[in-house]
Formats: sequence, structure tokens, C-alpha cells
Amino acid sequence: MDSTRLKTFSQGIREHLFNHLMPFWCGPALDHEQGGWMGWLSNDLKPDRTQPKGLIVNSRILWAFSAVHQARPDKLFRQMADRAFDYVMNRFWDAQHGGAFWRLDDTGRIVLDDSKKTYGQAFYIYALSEYHRAFGVLPALARARELFELIERHTHDARFGGYLEVRRRDWSEADVDARLSDKDMNEKKSMNNHLHVLEAYTNLYRVWKEPRVAQRLRELIQLFEERILDSRTQHLNHFFDEEWRVRSDSYTFGHDVESTWLLCEAAEVLGDAGLLQQVEKVALPMAEVVLKEGIDADGALRYEGRGGKIIDGGKECWPQAEAVIGFLNACQISRDEKYLNAALRVWDFTEKHLVDREHGDWFWRITPEGKVDSTLPKVSEWKGPYHASRMCLETLHRLRAIGNAT
Repeated sequence: MDSTRLKTFSQGIREHLFNHLMPFWCGPALDHEQGGWMGWLSNDLKPDRTQPKGLIVNSRILWAFSAVHQARPDKLFRQMADRAFDYVMNRFWDAQHGGAFWRLDDTGRIVLDDSKKTYGQAFYIYALSEYHRAFGVLPALARARELFELIERHTHDARFGGYLEVRRRDWSEADVDARLSDKDMNEKKSMNNHLHVLEAYTNLYRVWKEPRVAQRLRELIQLFEERILDSRTQHLNHFFDEEWRVRSDSYTFGHDVESTWLLCEAAEVLGDAGLLQQVEKVALPMAEVVLKEGIDADGALRYEGRGGKIIDGGKECWPQAEAVIGFLNACQISRDEKYLNAALRVWDFTEKHLVDREHGDWFWRITPEGKVDSTLPKVSEWKGPYHASRMCLETLHRLRAIGNAT
């Protein structure tokens, strides 16, 4: 593959990460009044103090600064990572029952939702593990291990496998709404939850070679292959009842392509060459279907499909980030340059249409009509630096690997 092309791609990504993306999260996104980061900012950086501060975005901020510091050690990145660590440890942690609260008010002092959503606990583990990887902070690892034990004790389904979506504050069985957002179905199990438990346990296993973590990673990989993936269509089903009966009929291309590389990463971290080869045989056809069905004429990844038809043609920011990584992963597996071309086209669309040159970071969504969706915020409990920064870091790493293998 053309070394000049790989170098140009890499230089552009590096410049974007360090000169555009991270300065936003070190500056305009900070909450100087209440601590931590702003819970909500409009595209033109106007705050809404009525909006909550969420576990997900704060965990993702901690992960991002910890990961970026490892790529380029910097005093400011360490300062930001410490700020985020302090916030999630002291504001979101439930000292009475263990685990992390789902949502706080804007001050960070009043709990608005004390339920223990497994998805949120997983991101807490993901972030704490990365912070420990970056800085060797033992309390971070201790809390990640504690949280692993809580998840396994209270949300793992020993009968049917996998993880239930939610528990009450005291970890007792919940009859409360299990949905993460209004888009979701109120079901016992979801693809999204399992994808991010997989992601979290992969990172935890990097810093804690506990056999039970490895066992659960293998179980999760098997669940994706046998329960979550529709082998006829190569798309992931979204929602299931407790016994893994499918309850949904649509698929999101961003989750499909994100899963391809996260499954490979899990097998790689386990150090099992045979399992990695098995997973790659699953991942590559999935990436091919995303390329054929999900990519629009402009090179961007559309949001959602059903039955082979596009039902949401919007171009949200996070699926573009995951598409770049997923296509580069497919290129590494297959050595087929068409996947590199696809990754470049997705990045080209992102740079031209989603990157906000005026106020920083990325816009959330480009509508099917090609306009920025101004109703969606720049920062929220779901909008942070995680997908974009991870795309940059993974791209730099994978382009080096592709170049070295050429």
C-alpha cells in the first residue's frame, strides 16, 4: 500500500487529535462553576444548567484523557485525567451500596437516577482500567475490580448467559425502565449493553489477568456469534428477552462495524490465536455488509436499516468514528485496500461536514438532507470525546501496523 498515502492520513489524524479535538475538552467543555465538565452545551457553546451530568460522558472523558496521555504524555492531559478521576470517584460512586449512579444534577451533588444500569457500570470499569494503565493508580484498579464483582454477582445471568440491563440502587431486581434512551426498547437484554461489557472487560483484563474475566470474555464472544449476530444478514439484533428471543427488527450500522473490531480486540487481548482467527472470520463479512449497505454515495455511514432498506439516512458522528476503525481492522485482516479506501472516505466526510471549525469538536449529526442538526448539542450526557479520540488513536496505531506489513 502507498506509504505516502498512509503517512498523509496519519498526519491529518494526529493534527486533528492534538490541535482540534483535545483543546476543546481542555477548554470550552470545562465546567469552572460546578466542577468537572459541562453537562450540556449547544453547538455555539451556550450552557443549559437544567440538563443533568451523566455517568457515561464523565467515564468516557476519563478514558479519553488517560488514553491520549499514553499516546503523547502531557502535563495538561494528566491534569484533565486526574480531574475526571476525582469527579467519577467522588460524585458518581454509591458509597452505601457500591456501583455508580446513572445521572446527577448539574451541580453534581444531587442524584437524579440511582439505578445501577450495567451499561454504565461497564463504562466505569473501562475508564478506571485505562486510568490505571496510564498512571498506575492502584485505587482505580481496586475500584474496577470491586465493580467487576458487583456486576458478576448481581447482573450476570447464570441460567441463560449474558447480563441483565438494570438493577435497583441496592442491586436488587428492578422493575424500573431498563432503557438507556427514548430510542431503546424496555427489554431484559440488549446488544449495546453486551458490546460495552465486552469492551470494559477487555480493558480490565489488560491490567488484571483474572481467569474469571477471561472466562466472561469468551462467553461474551460466543454470545455475539451465536445469539446476537443474525448470521443470515450479518447484522446485530438489538433487543432480547431474558432467554435471548429477539424482540427487535432493525439494526444500526455503527454498532455493527464497532463490534467487528471490539470482538477482534477481545480475542487479541486474551492472547488466543485460534480464537482471534475464528472471530476475524465473523468480523470480515460483517464489515463487508456495512460497506455495501451502510455507506452512502458521499462516503459517510448512514445510521439505521431494516430488512435491507435504510430507515434513517442521517450521518451521526460516532458511527463515522467507528467505521474508520472497523474498516481499517478489515483491511488488516484481509489486506484488501478497498477497506482502507472506505476508511479514508469516511474520514474525508467527517472532516468536511462534522468537524466544527468555529467552536470546536464535532457536530452530532448531519441530516439526510445534508444539514447540521442544530437541535442536538455539542456536549451532553451522551456526547463526549470518546468515539472521536479513540478513532484517532486506533487509526494512528493501525496505519503503523498496515505500513509495517506492506
